[in-house]
Amino acid sequence: MNTQWLEFTDNVKQFYGKDFVPLHEPTFNDREVEYVTDCVKTGWVSSVGAYVNRFEEDLAKFVGVKRAVAVVNGTAALHIALKVAGVKAEDEVLMPSLTFIATANAVSYLGAVPHFIDVSINTLGVDADKLKIYLEQIGKLQNNQLYNRETGRRISALVPMHTFGHAVDIEGLLKVCDMYNVTLVEDAAESLGTYYKGKHTGSFGKVSALSFNGNKIMTTGGGGAIVTDDDALADYAKHLTTTAKIPHRWAYEHDEIGFNYRMPNINAALGCAQLEKMPLFIQQKRELTKHYEQWLADIEGVQLFEEPANTRSNYWLQTILLDEQFNRDEVLAFLNEQGVMSRPIWTPMHHLAIYQNCPKSDLRVTEQLNKSVVNIPSTPKSEG
Repeated sequence: MNTQWLEFTDNVKQFYGKDFVPLHEPTFNDREVEYVTDCVKTGWVSSVGAYVNRFEEDLAKFVGVKRAVAVVNGTAALHIALKVAGVKAEDEVLMPSLTFIATANAVSYLGAVPHFIDVSINTLGVDADKLKIYLEQIGKLQNNQLYNRETGRRISALVPMHTFGHAVDIEGLLKVCDMYNVTLVEDAAESLGTYYKGKHTGSFGKVSALSFNGNKIMTTGGGGAIVTDDDALADYAKHLTTTAKIPHRWAYEHDEIGFNYRMPNINAALGCAQLEKMPLFIQQKRELTKHYEQWLADIEGVQLFEEPANTRSNYWLQTILLDEQFNRDEVLAFLNEQGVMSRPIWTPMHHLAIYQNCPKSDLRVTEQLNKSVVNIPSTPKSEG
């Protein structure tokens, strides 16, 4: 690697004031300590407590939806979102192959089948135009439901994922879903604080999922949420995530197989403090993007991925695209050896042995991005 790459790594380490810079760290201060301490003092640290209710209310307001149901992690949120949206066993669910494995796993938990589709080089998320053409080829409408001509299975849902916090072409995808009567369930795990044409991601789908894992833009330690404008779906989601227990002062009666997925109060306390800081986190993320634009400007063949048109991104994970002159793994080795923690994009789902036999479209852009994407340190940091 040349001296320009060395200058880049030096700039990153100087900015963070560290010899080793992690990919993404949570940011805490006295407010988190205050809320968590208060939660501990009340004794209500498990799945019931005032902070859970407050977090759900604050989160729904932030996203711009009627309801939020807090759960233990983003995977649980997506699992329940798909279930309440009507996905059944043996259905096929459209999703990008270029995603974290939780997207495919949540579908599999329901006995449904992931169906992998390609992404756009402009958004890193599902390509609406390519999806429309693909469904014209393999899909057939029967009794107002979409079926896969090749497998005979119903295609019941589409799960776009807002990759690294960048919004997909959600309007284009909604048009395709309307055309084929497919339910849109957003995997907004990475996009809290991201907007498409002024509207928050996660508010477009019938129901959507968020994640607050320790590496996300804000964290509850471990946690996620189901968000929706449908009160009935929200009520059902809350019922399912609390073991489907029928409310009663003392009796333990359950009316279906439920899940012990509710977020503990102590995690929600942390989330309330973190959510208050979201505007600051986003501002710092966007300032970091400007620094990366400057630091990478002189390295030929490297492009910093920037928010798509008509969107405002949270820039959760800063992303660079390498052209053909670079070997991705050599770049990763160099950056990590220099103390700048960097990672490739996830292994595409169709490359994994557990999912390699699932139906899939042409995935040429996915394959291209798999060779060229590198994530670089993205922790929000004040310049002061």
